[in-house]
Amino acid sequence: MHIFWKFFFIIGLSSLSFATSAKAVEINGIKYSAQITHSRIVFNTSSASVRKVFLLNEPSRLVIDFKNTHLTTKLNQPPSNHPYFKKIRSAKRNKADLRVVMDLKQTVQQRNFSLAPNQKSGHRFIVDLVDAPQNITLVSSVSRPPTLNNYPILAATKPLVKEIVIAIDAGHGGIDSGAKGPKGTQEKIVVFSIAKKLAYLINQKPGMLAVLVRKGDYYIKLRKRMEIARAAKADLFISIHADAFKNADVRGASVFTLSRTGASSEAAHWLANNENSADLVGGVSLDDKDDVLASVLLDLSQNATKEASRNVARKVLKQFKNIGKLHKSQVQKAAFAVLKSPDIPSILVETAFISNPYEEQNLLSRSHQAKIANAVFKGVVGYFKEYAPTNTYMAAVH
Repeated sequence: MHIFWKFFFIIGLSSLSFATSAKAVEINGIKYSAQITHSRIVFNTSSASVRKVFLLNEPSRLVIDFKNTHLTTKLNQPPSNHPYFKKIRSAKRNKADLRVVMDLKQTVQQRNFSLAPNQKSGHRFIVDLVDAPQNITLVSSVSRPPTLNNYPILAATKPLVKEIVIAIDAGHGGIDSGAKGPKGTQEKIVVFSIAKKLAYLINQKPGMLAVLVRKGDYYIKLRKRMEIARAAKADLFISIHADAFKNADVRGASVFTLSRTGASSEAAHWLANNENSADLVGGVSLDDKDDVLASVLLDLSQNATKEASRNVARKVLKQFKNIGKLHKSQVQKAAFAVLKSPDIPSILVETAFISNPYEEQNLLSRSHQAKIANAVFKGVVGYFKEYAPTNTYMAAVH
């Protein structure tokens, strides 16, 4: 290329690069929520944006500075009965930047983080607010990043993080009522109630998302449950059940992972089923691999998944020791169909024996259901604090 045209070609590329990098970020809308533990404001954005978040008092305000950002729609006001939010407003700064100010009804602490797009949503910037202890003084500067419960605010220059997705499978459903207690209590009803409580807890944890495999009283085939979890890109699959036995004195909780026999049969199924070859197993497609290599890759994926399943199962079982009797003090293994996903760590929790009158009564108790859900939740969080997938919020803050 002639040096003259080469010079202008380079200049043109530089200009194009500058124009691309200077493209303004769009805020397409906001959503408010108020939970028992915190309140949240979610900004739906077109891409990541450098931000500064801080609190002011007298009066209390939340301030968010977006770099090179503009609104594509009018900011909707929070509901008048919201516990924290009073009024929101915005203004341009330095011609290109945007400042959003939320008037607050009381002093608070804040935590913020970004989430990368998933199947349901695009880029999101999230701010969570909780009550501020009386001995904390809110400052009007950002000389150091504020923290809340040891969660540092992620610097704007760090890459976006994704949510850890937990698929929660309430056993049985619809025409399949599962086991029944002496008083006629149906397994499908109590485990669905526990599953919803667990989902609620998970969804309150920043950077975690719960996906209910069944959302009502209907039956889903066992292999379909596994497929739903894979479609949701789940990082963990939890199946919730209530055990039963002919001897009504038998009681206690158990946690299961997939047995070696179950894993072997599933590997054979995957390798024999051509429809599976196009799927990603452990992030790798098997469709262009010969039989030997495909078998090795599947075996490696299953080994890693089984190890992760055992680790999370131990964490969950340990938490159950705090709320009641264990049926088995060690993690059990079985060839349950719902545990057979080759690349999703999976556990099955037998919460109690519904055939035992005492435990049937516990399973009907909302407070005890909450204890069960909390035990599973604590076990799951404990696991991901140690083994959080890369590029997730929990990996960034722990």
